[in-house]
Amino acid sequence: MTGRDGGGTPAEPVTEVADLRVVVDRIEGRSVCGLAPGDFFTVTRSSRLAIAPGRHFCLYALAAVLPLLPAKQRTLDPGDWLAADTEVACPDPEERLVMRIETTGVSRIRTEELT
Repeated sequence: MTGRDGGGTPAEPVTEVADLRVVVDRIEGRSVCGLAPGDFFTVTRSSRLAIAPGRHFCLYALAAVLPLLPAKQRTLDPGDWLAADTEVACPDPEERLVMRIETTGVSRIRTEELT
């Protein structure tokens, strides 16, 4: 996305990406990873993953949701299935942990800062 800065000078290109929160929505089986409904991590400014101090997030649950996050950060066509689907399941069949991806805001990043 580009624009003008009001003075007629071309503005620096900026990329907008959604900031996300991935929340443990529910556990339908036996919890073995130590997560509980409400536990979460955030992804901001395109690539900054944060977990609350003293908390953890299961590596296998994280691996299940990571491939979807870059797509969920972009503007999607309303007809795209990913625009409507927000739930992701951990691959552990005994645990049946279900996470929800939420959009919490938008980061505007100078395009040259991204790779």
